[in-house]
Amino acid sequence: MFRLIKILPLFIFGMLSAQEEVVHSVYFETAKFGISDAKVEEITKFVTEVDSARIESISIYGYCDDRGKEDYNFKLSNNRADAVKDKIVESGVKSKIIVTIEGRGRVLIEDDIDNLSEVRSKNRRVDIVMNFKEIPIEKLELPGVYSDVRKTHVIGDRIYLEKILFEKGSSKLTLKSKIELDRMARALHRYKNLEFEIQGHVCCTPPFHKEAIDKHTKKRKLSVNRAEAVYKYLVFKKIDKKRMTFKGYGNTQPMGNGADLDRRVELVITKI
Repeated sequence: MFRLIKILPLFIFGMLSAQEEVVHSVYFETAKFGISDAKVEEITKFVTEVDSARIESISIYGYCDDRGKEDYNFKLSNNRADAVKDKIVESGVKSKIIVTIEGRGRVLIEDDIDNLSEVRSKNRRVDIVMNFKEIPIEKLELPGVYSDVRKTHVIGDRIYLEKILFEKGSSKLTLKSKIELDRMARALHRYKNLEFEIQGHVCCTPPFHKEAIDKHTKKRKLSVNRAEAVYKYLVFKKIDKKRMTFKGYGNTQPMGNGADLDRRVELVITKI
């Protein structure tokens, strides 16, 4: 069986800008939203160690574990987000740059998971998402990396779908993404010999979470769902299912050029 050739995704097409994003998580005890002195110190350290002149915006998202009623969890997650917001403001951050304070309720998990207690403890948290002002990116072009489908591909070529980007926490295709996929589908119909894997990617999750939460399903399968969304759309456009597979790679293959570009989907040629 053919094994997929891995190429480090350190590339970009065109002159673009990328927005750097940093995430810090604050964890809570079961059913609690109070913040201990140690956690306050941790938040203050995180805020004061960044370059405040470059901060463009801050978003705060609260979560709960999968137990309890839905309404209760939404209220608790909101209380946690509000509590963290208050401590950030107390540490000297101007409230006007905090653009989102949102409780997202519970995080659903698989029924047969082994380390249930540990996973639940990691889901009782608030994520502080700092976005920094855009910095210019140099044009980088590497062999085997393309922005469109061609007749001359070889196995292992990557087709970076530069216009198939996603909103934070979302696997929904935007109108612009669908227009780009329409163009891609027309090319794939021309070159019917090409088979490929659709690879989904995410950004900005904590190191111990290789995958991110899909805000639509509440499950930690965001990169998989992004890849599947592209797969389903191409099936809708009459691309043969036998030519395609899809897989989520979480945050394991960052491009190194900003958060926006890590919310992406790529096609990797597996057979010609």
